[in-house]
Amino acid sequence: MARIRFENVTKKFGKITALHNLSFEVGDGEFFVLLGPSGAGKTTTLKLLAGLYKPTEGSIFINDEDVSIVPPYERNVAMTFEDYALYPHITVFENIASPLRARKRPENEVRERVEKIAKMLKIEQLLPRKPAEASGGQKQRIALARTMVRDPDIYLLDEPLSHLDAKIRYELRQEFHRLEALKGVTTVYVTHDYVEALSLGDRILMLDHGEVQQIGKPHEIYNDPANLKVAKQVGQPDINIIECVTKYEN
Repeated sequence: MARIRFENVTKKFGKITALHNLSFEVGDGEFFVLLGPSGAGKTTTLKLLAGLYKPTEGSIFINDEDVSIVPPYERNVAMTFEDYALYPHITVFENIASPLRARKRPENEVRERVEKIAKMLKIEQLLPRKPAEASGGQKQRIALARTMVRDPDIYLLDEPLSHLDAKIRYELRQEFHRLEALKGVTTVYVTHDYVEALSLGDRILMLDHGEVQQIGKPHEIYNDPANLKVAKQVGQPDINIIECVTKYEN
């Protein structure tokens, strides 16, 4: 179980401010979605939480411990990257098994866990192959399996369904909540797809240009957007915007 808290976090890359004064909390076992367009700061937020970046200003807490400068290997978090980050020289089985082998888990446990997660993600036939033999969507599932095969305190999922076909995407949306509920693992999920956000999230944080636009439950984000940026991000077809002037008489 893990609680997450960002307090006034700013991240700069040279003169570019990727995140500005970001503050939010994620509860134990919560499925928390970061929603926003490309360049909003979603992946930067995940990498800060994973320890791959350090905040320029502010503090990051996990279970009330300040982890702002704690290295990644000392945080029990598991992250899926949008660009897969697979090891090309070893088999799919060994890619998925690598987090377990790093923790010196027994061989029978390694095989059982890898085969179970591969079956769930429908990639059993790929286990003896190299990643180069897999399609883009299959590589995404391999990366997702490698993240989900272990028991971290926190899952960090960066656009994990973006390269999957519609049928698999739908099936995995249903599976995410079942896994999260069974394991009780706090999950931070990044997407630009409002349908994913609304269907998966216990709560949603809407980011734009590195700033929080709104935090709320899916129905709050959809029915009561805080501003035009949020309103434009959720809903299909696009919202109609009419400029007008309000006049009062008497």
